[in-house]
Amino acid sequence: MSEPLHCIIMGAAGRDFHDYLTYFRDSDRFRVKAFTATQIPFIESRSFPQELAGDSANGDIPIHQEDELPRLIRDLDIDFVFLAYSDLPHAKVMHKASLVQSCGAAFALLGPKQTQLRSNLPVISVTAVRTGAGKSPLTQWLAQQLIEHGHRPGVIRHPMPYGDLTEQTVERFVTMEDLDRYECTIEEREEYTPYVERGIPVYAGVDYRQILDAAEQNDDVILWDGGNNDYSFIYPNVSIVVADALRPGHECDFYPGETNFRSADVIVLSKTRHAGARDIAVIRDNARRLNPDAEIIESDLTLDVSDPDAVADRRVLIVEDGPTLTHGGMEFGAGFLAAQQIGVSEIIDPRSAATGMIASVFREYPHIRAVLPACGYSSEQLGDLEQTIRNAKPDVIIDASPAGIERLITLPSPVVRVRYRFLQTRGRPLEERVLDLLKG
Repeated sequence: MSEPLHCIIMGAAGRDFHDYLTYFRDSDRFRVKAFTATQIPFIESRSFPQELAGDSANGDIPIHQEDELPRLIRDLDIDFVFLAYSDLPHAKVMHKASLVQSCGAAFALLGPKQTQLRSNLPVISVTAVRTGAGKSPLTQWLAQQLIEHGHRPGVIRHPMPYGDLTEQTVERFVTMEDLDRYECTIEEREEYTPYVERGIPVYAGVDYRQILDAAEQNDDVILWDGGNNDYSFIYPNVSIVVADALRPGHECDFYPGETNFRSADVIVLSKTRHAGARDIAVIRDNARRLNPDAEIIESDLTLDVSDPDAVADRRVLIVEDGPTLTHGGMEFGAGFLAAQQIGVSEIIDPRSAATGMIASVFREYPHIRAVLPACGYSSEQLGDLEQTIRNAKPDVIIDASPAGIERLITLPSPVVRVRYRFLQTRGRPLEERVLDLLKG
């Protein structure tokens, strides 16, 4: 038998590990020699443990920074490089492919057939065409609808395993103490906290076969809450895809957002109240052209402000959801919109107050100006976030991070929390489509 082909998986501590476990772990054809990492700080200081990688790995699989890719292709005699992360412009995907090919290796992408798991329960997936489109508020609303109709939804979240991978193989979050027990970062808490506060179990981790097994033992319907614009790890009975009406055309220009858009059963246009009629028409036209069988509904994200009177006419510092601002490319989020809607005396520019690793975030993402991204991938970064807030000296902090940063750091000023709530505005009620599936 011929020698296995040497491979590298390009990732960001999410789909890369899932692709390995579902496709490469027991393969005789391929041997993964390394992972590369990007987008997420500190990932490259770890390795993928043999306990998870299997005997064929002959030890832990190293994780390197992505900028080492040309050297790794040469030194490890690599045949194939597989891209396994999301929310990339199509042109950037091909730039990466061109780099890999210029070094002599082949460039490849795995698809749903190779990586999607099958469940014995009904599965509803909620994904998006871009990070920050509004899929999590929709998923949270949908979970609540299912509960009100007598179901036990188990939410399986796209992975964010930033700690010890062997300890994070299967995670189930039911209480706030579970978030502490797994030492969740702000970025993880932003996704898990809204469910835990509602008493809805949420699962995540590394090995999604084991994660799915755990959910199937406790719940009666699986709700997939996607990360970035990745497609679901689990084959869905109904695929709901969110398209951001404030970013028309992105549904055709980003990977794998276009994959989601083309394969959706239901396309949800979000943030339509703030979008122009022409922008909404662009997305509808693209849907008719690329996915004519999809059902289209329109929706908005309404603002829920815990104490509007505490914000009015005050100097405020706005803390927003981190990933939405960083690799999601958004300039602001719910907190900024709430400040404008209520009326504040001043929105503090956090850039002059930023220190340490938070200052580095502003340098890396120069489009962020009037708001502070809630970044806390490490205790050091969390400390820099706290010091940045102190340096800004706000009268009030508007916290639009779903994590609730007052639970994680000591804040110098009163906090007003802001959240998005999903509201359907046009089309067949989405809950009807989902409940019809469950009746069948």
